[in-house]
Parts: sequence; C-alpha cells; structure tokens
Amino acid sequence: MMSFNPDKFLILVVDDITLNLQVLADMLEQVGYEVTFATNGQQALERAKLAQPDLILLDLMMPIMSGLEVCKQLKADAKFCEIPIIFLTASEEREHLLEAFHQGAVDYITKPFYPPELLARVRVHLELKYTQDQLKKTAAALEKLAITDPLTGIFNRRHLISIAETEFQGAIDYNRLFSIVMLDIDLFKKINDTYGHIVGDRVLKTMTQEVQSLLRKRDSFGRLGGEEFAIVLPDANLKTALKIAERLRQAIADLSIPISNSNSDLNLEIKITISLGVTTYHVDDEKLDDLWIRSDNALYKAKAQGRNQVCSISGPFKS
Repeated sequence: MMSFNPDKFLILVVDDITLNLQVLADMLEQVGYEVTFATNGQQALERAKLAQPDLILLDLMMPIMSGLEVCKQLKADAKFCEIPIIFLTASEEREHLLEAFHQGAVDYITKPFYPPELLARVRVHLELKYTQDQLKKTAAALEKLAITDPLTGIFNRRHLISIAETEFQGAIDYNRLFSIVMLDIDLFKKINDTYGHIVGDRVLKTMTQEVQSLLRKRDSFGRLGGEEFAIVLPDANLKTALKIAERLRQAIADLSIPISNSNSDLNLEIKITISLGVTTYHVDDEKLDDLWIRSDNALYKAKAQGRNQVCSISGPFKS
C-alpha cells in the first residue's frame, strides 16, 4: 500500500448549495486535498473534463440536471468512467440509492455529514482507485514483457509467430494477401569478435530502430534470435514486399553506427549490411511453416549470392 498523501489528489465537489460546498471544501482542504467546485450538473461535466479529478463528491438532487444524470454521462465516457463517484444525499429512499449504484456510484454519504466518516470513505475509495491503477499498470507491463524482445524492444519470436499465424488464418478464411520478410545482419559474428558484445548489442538496437521507423504501422517486426529477424507484412503482395525489403536494405547500407573504442580517442563508426529473404502467401500453402521455410530459403540465397541483397521465393511451386 502506498504512503497516503492527500495533497496528491484532486476532488471535485458538486452541490447547488453554496454553504454545503464551503463546508466540504474546508473539511477536505484541512487534511490536504486539492478541491475544485461546481454548482450545477452542466458545470460539473465541464469541470470533470477539464480538471480530471481523482474523485467526485456529487449531490444527488440538483435542479435542471440531477446528480444521477451527471453520473450517467461521465460513466458513458471512456475518459472519465473510472473516476470514483460518491453521492451526497439527504434522501434515504431506497429507489434513489439503488439508482445511484446502478449508474455507477461507488458509495453514498447522507446529509448532514459526519466529517470523520466522509473523510474515511473518501480515503478508502482513493486508495482503492490507486491500487486498481497500479495493478493495471503492472498487468500492462507484464503483458508487454511477455511479447517483447528485451534487448531491442521489438516483438519476440513467440509473439511474431502468433501474429503470422493470425495473418495466415485470415489469408485462408478471407483470401487476404500477406508476406513474410526474413532478414539477417551480414557478418555479425565478426562485429562481435572485433568490437565486443556491447558494440554488437548497439548494432542490433540501432538496426532495429531504423527498420522499425521505415515500416508501415500495420507491419509487425520481431527478433527470431541472435541477428535474425522477421517482418510480417499484412495486405502485401510480392511486389510490395520486395519494394519494402529493398528500401530497408538500402537504409541499413547507408547507416553509420558510432562506436567508442577504449584504446583510442577517435570516434569510430562502423557500417553494416543486411540480407533479406521474401515470400508471399500462396493459395496452395497448407501451413504457415511453408512460408517460414520459403523466406528462410530466400534469405539463404541472398547470403549465398554475396549478401547485402534481397531475394525472393514466390510460392510453393516457383523459385
């Protein structure tokens, strides 16, 4: 649990009676909360959207636009639906209270207020919201960790294969095109042997950043292992895939990667090249492995023909 600091939280208080607003503001500000106000429903919606409070104390019964309507509109907006809303009410009618919870309230407090109870309820719901937010951040971080290559920040092998499987199924079900590009950094072992693994890691990261910057938003780039990578290109025929691959090859060939040399004061740069193998889904492909094998064979052909080039194998019966 966090060390609770009221001054980190902004509370929106909504009531059409000025005296109630002043009493609540004094009570909340005395323990350190930041407070903002609204005196009617429309103003409450505007303040909520502008200030993005951490919690809302909302009068249930107000003229023109009731607290229930304010709550309903906020909960319908994805940007504000998770803000905890505590209703303030002089009514103890069960129908009103049930409707308040139905509209998304987390709690209610009856008037006149008992200050220790109000402050306790506010704190509980702020702590609960904070905990929920932290859990969501942790879950998102874990989800990203599960699909990301830790060195380069692009997709890992498992996730990229999962994406390719989805594209393959879409190609079968909906007759959609997609292509796979495999690429490999030429003579990467020599870079590691000559400059060490720290420089080798920098080369891997710099290369992946450059490639990622040149891909379309819908393309998926992942590291298969070592210096071997692959790209899944949705809605790309062989011609498009080859054009993309050649653009990547040229960009990497033009790239200069600065390195530091502990034995010299000189600022050194190294040049690298990549070889790429391209293939496209064919209606006769029975499994995704057919495409992986073809793109791998195309990559092998590019390396065998001298490296720093793009080669393709277009389908199961052509080469």
